[in-house]
Amino acid sequence: MVSEVKASHILVKTQDQAKEIIAQIQGGASFEKIAMEKSTCPSGRRGGDLGWFGRGRMVKAFENAAFLLKKGEMTKEPVKSDFGWHVIKVTDAK
Repeated sequence: MVSEVKASHILVKTQDQAKEIIAQIQGGASFEKIAMEKSTCPSGRRGGDLGWFGRGRMVKAFENAAFLLKKGEMTKEPVKSDFGWHVIKVTDAK
């Protein structure tokens, strides 16, 4: 069982913005570049990189989505939290 994931995310205000970003990335756009341009989270300056985290460290909806993804996968649908809408990509897991 995965105990920690290394993830990146892009945080935006609306579901429509997040869906548009998912479509752009699926079409070949760079996750990191879009994070730097559009994410409202300070992690955007690092291409969305949040580093390693275990269970219980993130808000529940975000954590649940991140731990369902395999290494290299990105959410196909935006994830809503109290902070806004997230596009999440897991870059590693252990």
